[in-house]
Amino acid sequence: MFRYRTNSKIILFSIALSLTFLELPTPSPSLAKPYFEDGFLGLKQTELHTQLGMPMAVRSRKAALRVFSYYTYQDWEKYFSNLVAPGNGEDVYTYNRDGTQVRYSFAYTPDLNERKNTPTLYVKRVEIEFTPAVTLAEIPDLISEFSPPTESTASAFRSNLWLLIFKGKPSKEAFFISKEQGRESLPWTLAYQMFAINGLPEHLTLEAKIDRMEITTQSLQIVKNGQRLTHEPILNPFSKEVANQPPPEPDQKNKSIPKPQYED
Repeated sequence: MFRYRTNSKIILFSIALSLTFLELPTPSPSLAKPYFEDGFLGLKQTELHTQLGMPMAVRSRKAALRVFSYYTYQDWEKYFSNLVAPGNGEDVYTYNRDGTQVRYSFAYTPDLNERKNTPTLYVKRVEIEFTPAVTLAEIPDLISEFSPPTESTASAFRSNLWLLIFKGKPSKEAFFISKEQGRESLPWTLAYQMFAINGLPEHLTLEAKIDRMEITTQSLQIVKNGQRLTHEPILNPFSKEVANQPPPEPDQKNKSIPKPQYED
């Protein structure tokens, strides 16, 4: 250890300087821009309001799945927002496009690292509902933020009720809006998920009817490794290869029900 002489003022200054650096909080990731080409995921709520204007309504999800209460923006800000945790309100925007009602709902995640009563909110999911239902082929014209991949190699999955398509490269910062365990170590990619209330046909084409879609970020690694029983891999329905495929031959067993023959 080096021994040296100094005065008390210099010692006090050194101690104060050391404590200042020790108390600096860990900075949050830079979240002032969207993570993906959709232009929404990762935006601050204030930035979204600047881009789209103030919401036409705010909705809050109840305990039951997909049951909401709707409020005017003024009532939400004045009273109801104080009754729930930050981020429980979804900003709602409704448009009429080519005879279809298109309703956007923006869900948020709070930056809890700020340790404030009203933390900054960031867009974590965009839900878009169509009334009436529209075909897959119509969605790109109705939703400018939806630009599906056309490569046959694009990762796509389906169930009997939904279609999931991944696009582009993972974002290093997008884990921030995910709630999955171990999210920091996983790659997060832009994902489009489209739902059909009446189910998707077995032979999926762009004429399939869709009631709503979600723009979100998901981990392809989780889907491939942990959701193999619920996510069936398919060829990207927006690719040219699918469009050029002939329709499957009808199943002869299900073609008709035989009629019984009776003697006179």
